Amino acid sequence: MELSGSRRRVAYFFNETLPLFHFGPGHAMKPYRHFLVDDLVQGYGLDNKMSLVRYEPASKEEMIIYHDSYYIDFISQPMENLKFEKANVKNENFTIMRMYLLICFVAAARSLNNGFCDIAINWGGGLHHAKWNRAYGFCYVNDPVLAIVELLKYNRRVLYLDIDCHHGDGVEAAFYSTNRVMTLSFHLYEKNFFPGTGNMNDIGVGAGLHHSSNVPLKMGITDHDYEQIFKPIVSNVLQRYQPNVIVMQCGTDSLAGDRLGRLNLTLKGHSNCVKFVISKNIPLILLGGGGYRPANAARCWTLETAIALEEELPISIPEIESYEYFAPEFRLEISPVSIENKNTSNYINDILQRVLKNVNSVEIAPSIQLE
Repeated sequence: MELSGSRRRVAYFFNETLPLFHFGPGHAMKPYRHFLVDDLVQGYGLDNKMSLVRYEPASKEEMIIYHDSYYIDFISQPMENLKFEKANVKNENFTIMRMYLLICFVAAARSLNNGFCDIAINWGGGLHHAKWNRAYGFCYVNDPVLAIVELLKYNRRVLYLDIDCHHGDGVEAAFYSTNRVMTLSFHLYEKNFFPGTGNMNDIGVGAGLHHSSNVPLKMGITDHDYEQIFKPIVSNVLQRYQPNVIVMQCGTDSLAGDRLGRLNLTLKGHSNCVKFVISKNIPLILLGGGGYRPANAARCWTLETAIALEEELPISIPEIESYEYFAPEFRLEISPVSIENKNTSNYINDILQRVLKNVNSVEIAPSIQLE
């Protein structure tokens, strides 16, 4: 299904308490990055050009559509070490689930299902590692899976597209044996790099055969090389599978200089992937994900919000409350770092051909019954 009309309707989902959580001083995940992106989006005036939706916490009933009930009960127990940041509160027993209730929601999916918007943005989501009965990789609940389950109520085919530095293993596992969801993950795949899954031989099973595609990258890939792989693969997937809706996980740990990632994309390279997908005019959910330099995550997701709105942004960071976090350059740009690009032209051509072979095994416009 393609969108009609001259301007896309964009909805931006937020909850102002999400950035207040804190995992501890040594933890790589910094929820305050969501304050930075919301602040920067407002600073550029983008909030006036889209629908702002303050979403409510997810219910247990919504989460156990996929997750195990006993698991949800277990992780809902009080955790002493998860407290509000910047709040004058001491000795409070907040639960780890309070944060994830704010992330794990299906409101964005419902907004597409009911025609409220064409693009739904939730930079707080994208926790793609969580399994149905256990936490994994900083992820306790798998909000992309829950969003996709909601979308499947009204859509025959959903494409899940992941450009995080880490393999979208949890989402792939959830839909590995169905042809109603196709998963496509571009990620770093090297020895001892988490989660260690996502090679080209993982292509689905049963009815889902050929409906999982993995693009394993080596460290240091540049904008140019990434584009050479991304565009032809995504184009072929869209042509063969013809999804009714796309869920795109836009983890920013694939950016140059990330604390945990080892890729070398600039702000332009990362956002061009989002721009390319948006240009296909298919209903879309944009999710966050990894990203362990908070200011860079904010830069990236703000720019990609602007792209969804078809707005151009000045390169200078506006004088906002969080202005000092964007020091020393105070600019909406991320430059490549000095790191070896191990993705040779032969390697790129090899993975391109092998992935396209799998994609081209997908039946064109499959006739799938709604269940």
